[in-house]
Amino acid sequence: MILTGQKIIDSVDNGDITISNFDCLRVNPNSYNYLLGDEIKVFSGKASDGSPTFDTVKLKEEGYVLRPGAMYLGVTDEILGSTLYAMSLIGRSSMGRLGLFLQISANLGHTTSSHQWTLELHAARAIRVYPKMPIGQVSFWKNDGSIQCLGKTYALYNSPTERLPA
Repeated sequence: MILTGQKIIDSVDNGDITISNFDCLRVNPNSYNYLLGDEIKVFSGKASDGSPTFDTVKLKEEGYVLRPGAMYLGVTDEILGSTLYAMSLIGRSSMGRLGLFLQISANLGHTTSSHQWTLELHAARAIRVYPKMPIGQVSFWKNDGSIQCLGKTYALYNSPTERLPA
């Protein structure tokens, strides 16, 4: 069952949902608009062992142009999480209509995780992104069954993270 906008507000107020720098104006009927953080990673090739390499770009006020065909990782500006609900991070339809796609393969936020989420960004055409621009939506879903924290992996990171350290 998906939470309504009012239930999201109530759950932030009572501590069941964490959204840092919460703004009621960004609440939708069934989601919350999150912002792009100020750092992205750009795929730059492969290391000698075949692992991917990335260059880190600090976003400036004038923005940064994402190029078609390139691979980018971003991060939410907010810490998002819940001890009670699972999350789904998706793109905003307004951004999709401009050719920006988010969370192509990993949109599930596990219950008990609370951090800045790594975003998968793909531009169908050149598009300029800015720090703190509304870029996606998070919805919250009620779990059916017992909630267990199965350990923290990516939840330990608050920057765009391409893979866990060995």
